[in-house]
Amino acid sequence: MRAGNGVLGREFRALTVGIVSVVLLIAFEATAVSTAMPVAARELDGVSLYAFAFSAYFTTSLLGMVLSGQWSDRRGPLGAVGFGIAGFAVGLVCAGTAGTMWVFILGRAVQGLGGGFVIVALYVVVGRAYPERLRPAIIASFAASWVVPSVVGPLASGAVTEHLGWRWVFLGIPVLVVLPLGLALPQIRVRAGGPPEGNAADRGADSVGRGVVDRRRVRLALGVSVGAGLLQYAAQDVRWVALAPGVLGIALLVPSVLRLLPRGTYRAARGLPSAVLLRGLAAGAFVSAESFVPLMLVTQRGLTPTLAGMSIAAGGVTWALGSHVQSRARFEPYRERLMTLGMLLVAAAIATVPGALLDSVPVWSVAVAWTVGCFGMGLVIAATGVLLFKLSPPEEAGTNSAALQISDGLSNALLLAVGGAAFAALGGGTVAHTATTAVNGTAVGASHPAAFAAVFLPMAGVAVVGAWVTTRLRVR
Repeated sequence: MRAGNGVLGREFRALTVGIVSVVLLIAFEATAVSTAMPVAARELDGVSLYAFAFSAYFTTSLLGMVLSGQWSDRRGPLGAVGFGIAGFAVGLVCAGTAGTMWVFILGRAVQGLGGGFVIVALYVVVGRAYPERLRPAIIASFAASWVVPSVVGPLASGAVTEHLGWRWVFLGIPVLVVLPLGLALPQIRVRAGGPPEGNAADRGADSVGRGVVDRRRVRLALGVSVGAGLLQYAAQDVRWVALAPGVLGIALLVPSVLRLLPRGTYRAARGLPSAVLLRGLAAGAFVSAESFVPLMLVTQRGLTPTLAGMSIAAGGVTWALGSHVQSRARFEPYRERLMTLGMLLVAAAIATVPGALLDSVPVWSVAVAWTVGCFGMGLVIAATGVLLFKLSPPEEAGTNSAALQISDGLSNALLLAVGGAAFAALGGGTVAHTATTAVNGTAVGASHPAAFAAVFLPMAGVAVVGAWVTTRLRVR
């Protein structure tokens, strides 16, 4: 697409650069933190709580997503973006200064709340500020903004972790908050400020006294967040007493989710419900698997944090490539088929990774598999956003964007809980206490490889289910 009439043309250039800078910040945090996390968990004596450090982010982001969707539909996305970036920075500082693993997890939770606000509000900005012909391109630009962080982030994070300490990975990122705020907020104020025409805030008595958010949806969001948190706690505790919080978590989670997501989501009804479900299956399977890749390479194959980070670094390039492919107008009639292909590539990549638990399998096979899986994710994730805007009226863009992100975040939290439970039950939490030795000059990893296989193989199965859901996207 030519710059003159595209997302980088004169009319949209400033807004595009601003919001992509926001995504760039989030991307750099995600890639850098994943590399530093194994070292942080070991120094804080919290490897058994490793999954919590990731799932806490996703759990609180669910609440942030609902609040942001309501705020954006009623008052516009400007305030939600500003609040989210501020919360994101505060959470980074909290995690970077933590003295115990639970304080570290609290910081990740604050990050998640801010991140939930930001991502939903940015989707609303795309839906309101860009014409339909440019939306696939700007969503592909979001994916492209992960390329540099995916390459530089793990390498920089590994180097900082080894030479300065893991804390500086968290404490250094908030400095980047200034640039996105300066670029994005003025343009969002001009092009997407205020409530959209026809939203609930303009319909009189229906919204009197309800302010920025719908209190009922906030209660449902709290039910989702608390329920997911209780399930995560129960999954990490193999004792019978953990059944009580687990049952309570399910009782809170299930009815709340059914009311927050489009009707028919969990039976893969055609159209929007299947798009929302697919987003959760794809993101949950991939992120849950990726969270354990660096830990597996560090503890089982003896790699340094820098080298472990490099194994997933190139995936950002292929993810952006996949997003670019789906954004091309010539592929519009084949978008659903491309998404089916994408999910099959994701399943194959995740299933390939545990082969690296065998010393006879070269470590570089993980990097190859992950680049293929990231290409598949690029085909799928960007396309679900495009479908969302096609199927959503303007006054429901915030609510439906929140539903898409809730499916994403909730699946991440639940599948991390499942993976974390399997990991802990098979002794994965003790890997940091088993020193890596050398035999004939070859590194020999710590024990418990089955703990990692119990994470990766089920996630590959989830991705296969996602491939079936792609056949339900087109409305007859």
